[in-house]
Amino acid sequence: MDTSVLPIIILLPLVLGTILVSWLKKFSRGVTALGAIGVSLTSLILLLTQAQAVFNGETIIQTWSWLPQLGIDLSFRLDALGLLFSLLITGIGTLIFIYAYYYLSPKNSLSKLYLLLMLFMAAMLGISLSNNLLLLLVFWELTSISSFLLVGYWSNYEAAQRGSRMALTITGMGGLAMLGGFILLGQITGTYQIDQILGMSEQIQNHALFVPTLLLILLGAFTKSAQFPFHFWLPNAMAAPTPVSAYLHSATMVKAGIFLLARLLPIFAGAALYHNIVTFVGLFTLCMAAFFAIFKEDLKGLLAYSTISHLGLIVCLLGIGSPLAVAAAIFHIINHATFKAALFMIAGIIDHESGTRDLRKLSGLWQLLPFTATLTMVTAASMAGVPLTNGFLSKEMFFTELLANLSGPVMVVSAIIATFAGIFAVAYSVRLVHGVFFDGPVGKNVPNKDAHEPTFGMRAPATLLAVLCILVGILPALLLENIVNSTARASTQLANFEGVHIAIWHGFNTPLLMSFIALIGGVSFYFALAKGGKIREIDLDPYLGKFQGRVLFDLFLKHLLLNSRKFKRATENGKLQSYLLWIVFFSIAVVAIPLFNSGLTTGTRELTHAPAIAIVLWLLLFSACWMMLWFHHERIKAILISGAVGLVVTIVFVCFSAPDLALTQITVDVVTTVLLLMSLSLLPQLTPYESSVPRRWRDAIIAISGGVGIAWITWLILTRDHNSISWFFMQQAIPLGGGTNVVNVILVDFRGFDTFGEITVLGIAAIGALCLMDGMRAHGTTTTQGLSYRFNPSPLMFRITSSWILALALVVSLYIFLRGHNLPGGGFIAGLITSLALVIQYIALGQDQAERLLKAKSGRLYEIWIGIGLVIAGLSGIGAWLWGRPFLTSAHIYVSPPILGEIHLASAAIFDLGVYITVVGATMLMISVLGDSRHTSITGPVPKG
Repeated sequence: MDTSVLPIIILLPLVLGTILVSWLKKFSRGVTALGAIGVSLTSLILLLTQAQAVFNGETIIQTWSWLPQLGIDLSFRLDALGLLFSLLITGIGTLIFIYAYYYLSPKNSLSKLYLLLMLFMAAMLGISLSNNLLLLLVFWELTSISSFLLVGYWSNYEAAQRGSRMALTITGMGGLAMLGGFILLGQITGTYQIDQILGMSEQIQNHALFVPTLLLILLGAFTKSAQFPFHFWLPNAMAAPTPVSAYLHSATMVKAGIFLLARLLPIFAGAALYHNIVTFVGLFTLCMAAFFAIFKEDLKGLLAYSTISHLGLIVCLLGIGSPLAVAAAIFHIINHATFKAALFMIAGIIDHESGTRDLRKLSGLWQLLPFTATLTMVTAASMAGVPLTNGFLSKEMFFTELLANLSGPVMVVSAIIATFAGIFAVAYSVRLVHGVFFDGPVGKNVPNKDAHEPTFGMRAPATLLAVLCILVGILPALLLENIVNSTARASTQLANFEGVHIAIWHGFNTPLLMSFIALIGGVSFYFALAKGGKIREIDLDPYLGKFQGRVLFDLFLKHLLLNSRKFKRATENGKLQSYLLWIVFFSIAVVAIPLFNSGLTTGTRELTHAPAIAIVLWLLLFSACWMMLWFHHERIKAILISGAVGLVVTIVFVCFSAPDLALTQITVDVVTTVLLLMSLSLLPQLTPYESSVPRRWRDAIIAISGGVGIAWITWLILTRDHNSISWFFMQQAIPLGGGTNVVNVILVDFRGFDTFGEITVLGIAAIGALCLMDGMRAHGTTTTQGLSYRFNPSPLMFRITSSWILALALVVSLYIFLRGHNLPGGGFIAGLITSLALVIQYIALGQDQAERLLKAKSGRLYEIWIGIGLVIAGLSGIGAWLWGRPFLTSAHIYVSPPILGEIHLASAAIFDLGVYITVVGATMLMISVLGDSRHTSITGPVPKG
């Protein structure tokens, strides 16, 4: 069995799908649709190739080690539960892609919709197939981001903007809570691997952190699956295009929380707190949402609340947690996906043809849309639980498990609530059919009087799902019994579970009586409300008032924004001195509080006398710092003195035999000084004397406290013996890293991931500087405003000399780069040396001439360099996966080519090359944007403060 198929299933829509759709859009809408459908269908077929083995009980697991020390692995798992959800995601996704082609107007970007749907499909597949909690969380958040973009597809509409923000806020907050729960779960079990965690239920439930772990994970599941009190985001997300609603908000994303509950059920089952919370939250959501659905005037609003209700039913069954209840939940997940996806598509057809989704305007469409009306009646009957439909069977199973697993007054109350929920479900289902197709004359208030049946392609997906509703309702054992039982075994981890027999008839019993009451009561309730058109006039919003979720959410955001502004006004006063004061004060407090009364004194380590060079360097450093304090109001002098401080630190590194650090320090010092001097041309030459005498004393006390505190901590550390880890790196640098320069081996091998993060941040900082400095350039400032540092051509002698300096610097840079793995040097230092050489060219030739020679128009070349550097560094790490090694694991070999003799080659050199290019690109981009002569400089009065 080929286990590598699992990541391929995810990568197909994530990589191939998004690239293919973006490329095919230049041809035609039809070709774009075929590409998207083909990718989705391919993932579906790959899943089907594994279906027989997996539904027979096999589990496929594929793992690539990534950060094993942190418990993060690229681990995938395909069991019956993951396969079922993946089949729903790809199967219904394929139908949605077909439907979207016919639904979306040519005025709207079909490729944009397909691209976002591909991204979402990959994220949902990632959730279904992940075998690592942290990897699952990454895909979980990707669903939130992609759904935010999909709900806000029509970004010009206020409703779309509000709905997308609300969905992202609620599900994002839930995801953050879930992250906390996963971390606690990892701390309890010592692993994030799901297959290992599922066998530790006793250890987890007996742990002191079990309750917060459970509550945090439930928050994530409830917010994603729109359970009370987080349900209100789902109806507001109906501003999305109908294909999005049919896919995300009926069949896939809203079931992510349900999938999580089903996946982690073995570790929670048996815990009373879990069963009580999940069962009754689901039961309340089931009844509450069904009632509200009856009175919604928007077709998609009605379907949204009915979705919330059915999700509550599934959650309630998972809360009960018995094997038969889990089987019923699995069965209803399948049934709900079929009839609800079809109903959303039908709502889109009605809107597409009639021009409205408003139930107050729709009536009598039976004569105009007879085929669509038939599909609606079939799928609505399934939603209501009418016999001979799949919805009836799973609703009967729900009633049965509710009665079998609860007892006493709790059972009676729960049965009554469930029956009322059934009545309401029938009522809103009848309203959907009667209100649209029969209630009144033909199209009396319909905007489009010429409504007609859509093309076959638009009806086909809904027709297929409607047929499945009937087939499963008539032949449940033949079509789904094995799948349901296999999935229930995978969810409960009970291999000896005999399974449930799904049949149309189980005799006369209480669940059948409840269904009968629901059918009769629901029809009667609706027609009582509809008599005289009263239901069209009923509006629950005035009765609910401020207790509506949307209103409470808006109030929360309003007060959050108001309080944030108050806090901002109180703290963000535009004075750097104030900001530094708070930063330093809290830093001192954070360090001092844990150490207070800790009894820390000087250690027992034998003290040594300070050498003469240390005293000299200390005096130089003290003098430079004192001069900076004295001249800090004169910005130019302060920058130059800070450069002198950096030089003293460089000498310290030299004295301590740290040439790599010395080279890095001096090059960083010079480049930083140049950047700061250029930045100062945007500011007045003098810092205003804003501090009063009391403030100066206050600042002095805080500064001295901070300095003394750091000195004290340093003293405590230096006077104590400690176990250094340097011996490990010194011993393993050659055998594992293939280099004698331990510092460089640490940077590009042992701590390569850190270095990759650092150069990524450096690139982001450079791009941020480009955005920040838009309209604020260092050229053209006046002497009262600041100094002019525009790069103008320099004298001839300097220009000639600089050309030699460039060649020499590039040779030195190459030498430093090549020797870095075994001698002091490396990509970072080489990049800074190259940057200095290019800065000299800017100064000598002028920015325009220098960028013309480099073909670096407006810094665009440097942005490309940053991207190339990051890609090279990333690919060097990804390459390790091809040999089954963790990300950024390096390799080294010795080769002996003719003439050259033995040469030592290390893959870390490729990573170092990426570091080199990124450093050069980021540094030069910041230099370029500060001296760009094509933008407006700052003018105006000297700023205060």
